[in-house]
Amino acid sequence: MGMLSLPGFLSCGKKKVAEKDGHASSSDENQERGNWANKSDYLLSMVGYAVGLGNVWRFPYLTYQNGGGAFLIPYTVMLALAGLPLFFMECSLGQFASLGPISVWRILPLFQGVGITMVIISTFVSIYYNVIIAYALYYLFASFQKVLPWSDCFFWADEFCSKTKIVSDCNATLNGEIIHANYSYITSNNLTCINDTITYKPVQFPSEQYWNKVALQRSSGLDETGHIVWYLALCLLLSWMIVGAALFKGIKSSGKVVYFTALFPYVILLILLVRGATLEGARDGIEYYIGKQSNITKLMEAEVWKDAATQIFYSLSVAWGGLVALSSYNKFHNNCYSDAIIVCVTNCLTSVFAGFAIFSILGHMAFVSERPVSEVVDSGFDLAFVAYPEALSKLPVAPLWSFLFFFMLLLLGLDSQFATIETLTTTIQDIYPKLMKKLRIPVTLGVCILLFFLGLVCVTQAGIYWVNLIDHFCAGWGILIAAVLEIIGIIYIYGGNRFIEDVEMMIGKKNCLFWLWWRVCWFFVTPVLLTAILVWSLVTFSTPSYGSVLYPTWGTAVGWCMIIFCVIWIPIVAIVKIVRAEGNLCQRIASCCRPATNWGPYLECHRGERYSHIVDPQKEKEHEIPTVSGFVYKRE
Repeated sequence: MGMLSLPGFLSCGKKKVAEKDGHASSSDENQERGNWANKSDYLLSMVGYAVGLGNVWRFPYLTYQNGGGAFLIPYTVMLALAGLPLFFMECSLGQFASLGPISVWRILPLFQGVGITMVIISTFVSIYYNVIIAYALYYLFASFQKVLPWSDCFFWADEFCSKTKIVSDCNATLNGEIIHANYSYITSNNLTCINDTITYKPVQFPSEQYWNKVALQRSSGLDETGHIVWYLALCLLLSWMIVGAALFKGIKSSGKVVYFTALFPYVILLILLVRGATLEGARDGIEYYIGKQSNITKLMEAEVWKDAATQIFYSLSVAWGGLVALSSYNKFHNNCYSDAIIVCVTNCLTSVFAGFAIFSILGHMAFVSERPVSEVVDSGFDLAFVAYPEALSKLPVAPLWSFLFFFMLLLLGLDSQFATIETLTTTIQDIYPKLMKKLRIPVTLGVCILLFFLGLVCVTQAGIYWVNLIDHFCAGWGILIAAVLEIIGIIYIYGGNRFIEDVEMMIGKKNCLFWLWWRVCWFFVTPVLLTAILVWSLVTFSTPSYGSVLYPTWGTAVGWCMIIFCVIWIPIVAIVKIVRAEGNLCQRIASCCRPATNWGPYLECHRGERYSHIVDPQKEKEHEIPTVSGFVYKRE
């Protein structure tokens, strides 16, 4: 086939464009899609995407639960064996092709459904993740009061609300005999309870009742939808307005916003740590977290290693499509290798650092309430919106510390949300580039408005159950399935050595020793670990619940439908590709396992001899022959 030059290109793929897109500037290497204004924009966006709420409300609890400081050993090992290899692979993949998570599967058309799965899961997650940001906004506004509304049992509380434990009954000695009586009888007769015989009434702390009765107006279960909680709906609208405003020019605007949203949480964490370290009982909390309470024997338990691998996997945000999308705006020769290491190490150090800030203040709460640290530690929603607010309410100038904490949660959530929505808009841009060039702002706002309306069910009185349901199903197996197929497809079908050659086109030739570790991980260790986590998750599956509330059968069925909807595209797209290919079955499968003819570096000047055959479908419409398989060939 004859080669045709690509008209309109200047040096290194710069092209004269009639219509300017706010996403691109005249200084960009890739003026079709745009590039990050500078490297720090990209690195901070990646750090903001990877460092999220889980670093604050999940990692410290896992560390405490799994042996304290000893947990850092499996955590570090899993970072090296599972997290970093997949992170580096996705960054390299996006940067090499300058394409989003769906279009990048030109590398292996048979697996394009994996990219669709990533985008759909990111869509589901973006719906409920912004609801969590709305919770943080509500508590942030609630902190602008002289007395925090959850600091005591106010008008909204019931008879079970109490700031302290209430003794129910106990054993005591009366006339030489041991009796068991209720506490009112014991005190009225001036008796003393015998140690270790006291039982307490079931009470709820003010922060717990405020979370359930006021903030959420929580119903009895998924069956009771109730009404939309108007102030949460307004907070949700505000959170989507913030996201839309930050992304109205794509990476050009979000790349500047992250200088504040990605860096300021570290300032707040440092302030909370310094304040926490000066409080009585802080040492006890930190010792539970990573000190004398560390239990090295925990490393003998398989559950600990599974928790470490799972936390690394989800913390780094691999297989969500966001890493590919953000990296696709890099310049071709950017050193994605050093970027991957910087972001991964920063993410993990942030988790450890956050643990000190969290446990120092929880230790003080345990000291003040005369309870062991183990009784005040929690994770997830219960840590962020019950335990920690309760601890902050006991500090002098409590509204200030409450404001700082929830402002930090807001920023951590927004960073991750920016990247998730950018993943969706990048996908739209790859599919409809002309549309995004003309209507980027309306499309971005349209995505935000649509997701806002879809999220309204999550701010009803049963909203927290929907949030938990989506998180339980969509953010679990679907991502693991996508990750396993991603690494198998690229390393075993496309070819690991071939992929390494692609990476070397960007970062330069490296010796065999440099690639030894990556080959060991990519070809064996990482796929085995991810498969093991997936199998373990399936084997240990339990029906979803929120606290003590079990989900109805139809609710669990909806969860299964969501995850099936996410992953069903993998076989559907594979079947469609095979049906549209030519030849017998084996030939069709083989052709779908080969890269598309337009796979390779986006710009002509980066293609070299290895990819000199590429046809760019966006540049030479008059020379294309569209085929049913979706590939594009040049006319003679």
